[in-house]
Formats: sequence, C-alpha cells, structure tokens
Amino acid sequence: MTPAGPALLPLLAAAAGLAAAALQWAGALKTTPVLAWLPADATLLAAGLLFLLLPPLLAAGGWRISPSVLPPLLAAAALWLWWCLAALWSPAGPAAEAKLLALLGAGPAMLLAGLAVGGDGRARAGLAFGVLVVGSAVGAGTAWGIATDGVVLGGRLGEDPTRIRVAYQLAGLAIATAGGVAALRLAMARGPARLFWLLLLLALAAAVVLPGGRAALLAMGAVVFAVPVLFWLLGGRPWPALLWGGLVLALGLAAAASLASDATWAAGLRSLERLLTPPGGGEEERWQLWADALRLSGILGIGPGAFPVAAGFGDHRGMHPHNHGLEALVEGGVPGLALWLAAFGGGLLLLLLRARRLGPERAALLLALVLPQAITVMVSTDLGNRMAWFALGLALSAGVERARV
Repeated sequence: MTPAGPALLPLLAAAAGLAAAALQWAGALKTTPVLAWLPADATLLAAGLLFLLLPPLLAAGGWRISPSVLPPLLAAAALWLWWCLAALWSPAGPAAEAKLLALLGAGPAMLLAGLAVGGDGRARAGLAFGVLVVGSAVGAGTAWGIATDGVVLGGRLGEDPTRIRVAYQLAGLAIATAGGVAALRLAMARGPARLFWLLLLLALAAAVVLPGGRAALLAMGAVVFAVPVLFWLLGGRPWPALLWGGLVLALGLAAAASLASDATWAAGLRSLERLLTPPGGGEEERWQLWADALRLSGILGIGPGAFPVAAGFGDHRGMHPHNHGLEALVEGGVPGLALWLAAFGGGLLLLLLRARRLGPERAALLLALVLPQAITVMVSTDLGNRMAWFALGLALSAGVERARV
C-alpha cells in the first residue's frame, strides 16, 4: 500500500458503503422525481462505482473471517452449482438461461459486496447513512408525487409517459429499511438528538403507508419493534426494551382496531387500502402461485425458470412463486430447498447467534438492514434478485471483521 493509502482508506470504505446503498435501492431511487429522468441507469452507475471501490478495500488487508461463516457460504455456492445442474432438465429454454444469468451474475458479486461492506466499520456506517438518505428521499418524493399527481403507483413501465412509475414494493422496502436505521439511532440518541430521530422515524412511518407495499408495512412494524429492543437487550437494559416493545405493540393494536371499526380514514393511504382489500387475481394472487408451486414440486425439481411455463403462464418471468423457499423447492427440488435453507436460514441464524459478540450497535444495525429483505423474499422477488443476495452477505458479515490498518 502506498503512503497515501492508509489516509484514503476510510474515505474509500465510506464511499463503498454509500455506493452499496445506492445499488441496493436503485430501483426505489429511480422513482424519485430527480433521478427518474436521469439519462443514465442509476443501477449501472451505482454498480460501477461499488465494484470499482471494492477491490482496493478487499486488498487493504486486516480481514478476519470466523469459521462459522463457511457453512452458509458453502451452501450458497452449492445452490448456484445445483441450479446449473438442474438447468439440464429444465423445459424453459431461454427462460432458464435468463434465470441462471441473473442468479450467477448477481448472486456471488452481491453476496461478496454484502460481506465486505458489512464487515468494515466505516463502510457499514456509509451504508447506514446512505439508507437513511435513500429512504427519506424516496418517501418525500413519493409523497410529493402523489400530492402533485406526478406518479403512478405500480402499473406497466411507460404506460403513462407523463408520470413517474413508482415500483411500490421497492419504494416501501427502502422506506422501511430507513425506518429500522432511524429507530436504532433513536434508541442510541441522547438529549435533543432524540427529537430529531423521533420526528424522522414518524415521517418514515407515515411515508411507508403511501406507496402500497403491504410487505413493506409489515417490515416497518417489525424493524421498529425489533431493532431498538435488540439494541437495549444486548446493552443490558431490559426495561427500555420492555417499554418500547410494549408501546409499539399497543400502537399497532390500536391502529388495527381503528381500521377494523372505521376504515374510511385510510382512504388515499395505498398500503392500508391494499391491506383492507380482498386479494385479487393475476400477479397479486400469491395464494394461487404458492398452491401451484406446491403442486408442481418434485424430488429433483422442474428446473430453473420452469415454474411460469409449468404453471401455465408462459415465459412470463414475473410469475415466479413469490416465495424464495417455494421457488427453491419447485425449481430445485428437495436439494434446492435444503441448500436454500442452509444458506439463507444459516445466514440469519449466524447473525442471531453472534449478536452478543458483535455488540449492540452493530448487531441491531445489521438486523435493521436484513430483516425487511428477509420478509420480502417470503412474499416477493425471485432467487435472481440481487437485493436478496446482498442482504445474505450482510447477515454473513456478522462473522467478518476488518481491523483498521
């Protein structure tokens, strides 16, 4: 390393964290008024910057990796290899190739990025700051767009060229993740700073009901409850944890009771409206997709990308099972499900088992960053989604640490 290297390394690590935040939630950023009309693709710009910064960060040395990381990491590698093998009997053809390209192109790279960013303290701080900025910008942009009739929630890309299309699942996920980080900062704050973080958390909680993502609404409730509770418990302060948990549960029950008695006040709040609306057909009908996935499951699976074809949807990739576990089962069979459980379940288990060793702040921050995505993969996205693999890398980073050299 050159003499200037050590001085530049903290800036490089923080920049890598910011770039990772931009890449992870690029789909949500594209819905903001400023970036929606950007001539270049925000995803490609963020990816280019992140993978330009990662090599010198990885080469800087000082990395310590716990042996406990290896089992889920090896399971993830075996999952990729099994999907390549399962492609031999997939009837999907081009769809199988597209699925493998997404899985093998994004999976290893994003998992490595999550490991590196989550394992370096300054990169982790940059990521947390980036999440707050992205979530706040997306929430404010969505609210402004709705107020000025400048956005359309969902729908097909380009359907209305005069308005910005908001991918409500991604927007809600970005806001919920920022809510988890804000909740942690509120638990850590002292003095007047508490008011700032409380106001930001309330603003994010209000914003998450606008786009229409029900999973994001659940994720927001989960992180606002769990993240401060974990922080205080690991810090040996059970009473604030108990009081906060009770307060969040009470507010949640009060809101549910109010909705049950009079739902008119939820008018215009798209997430609450969709929560109260009976499930419809088409892409929003998860139950039928899950039933089809169970019906078509076999010992070795039907092969990558084959579910839409086998279920009668043709080559429409968007009609995947909307549940990672069921997708692993139907397309990869019993081996696919076992490897998925070992990788993703093992990653979450690793984070929880090493939480005390990580310390209150780091463990709670990783939970805030991972939990919303963990909820999302059970109701949306497919195995080729890069966000899931980055979240797995963050969970596995609980066993990775880079010393400040």
